[in-house]
Amino acid sequence: MTYTKLTNAQIAWRAAQDIEDGAYVNLGIGFPEMVAKFQPEGREAVFHTENGVLGFGQAPAEGSEDWDLINAGKKAITLKPGASFFHHADSFAMVRGGHLDVAILGAYQIAQNGDLANWRVGSKGVPAVGGAMDLVHGAKRVAVITDHVTKDGKPKLVETCTFPLTGVGCVTRVYTSLAVVDIEGGKFVLREKLSDISMDELQALTGATLHTDGPVADLSVPEL
Repeated sequence: MTYTKLTNAQIAWRAAQDIEDGAYVNLGIGFPEMVAKFQPEGREAVFHTENGVLGFGQAPAEGSEDWDLINAGKKAITLKPGASFFHHADSFAMVRGGHLDVAILGAYQIAQNGDLANWRVGSKGVPAVGGAMDLVHGAKRVAVITDHVTKDGKPKLVETCTFPLTGVGCVTRVYTSLAVVDIEGGKFVLREKLSDISMDELQALTGATLHTDGPVADLSVPEL
């Protein structure tokens, strides 16, 4: 099967288009952090990091980092006017108290009922699930950005997760390298797909049935 796919930057761009103006947003460590680069013109999100900063800005220019200012992924950050600092416990009180509008994370597997596995693959992975388990059940909306398949071509969107779970029934939308898929009523509902991949080809790369409830839009992104 021959098909093109979106780059990580293009997936991040697409996810950024759905963040509402003024939303309080937590981005997972690694790939999801890229979403912050692509805020639509005229909209501004307020970014939260678990280690205790609200309202941080873009990464500083190389050589001008202040290493007292970092995010949860230990990357240097800048501060926007009005940014605030707080205790780690207060940060998680914000998460657990439902004060975040959106959390965007990466994934190893997403099940058709919204289960998420993103911290451990068999014996490999970080030592513990960490704050992700709080984020996926504390944020009002949870989205995932990911390649549609693994490096060896296996589906990441599956009927049932086989890896240890981060959260149960928590994901509502998945942005992949091939499609945008909602999770509704315990099933995958296809909203957008790349125009040069057919429904049958996309289904063959998906580990559970893709449903539709209306026209499927073209997944259109800029060159980045």
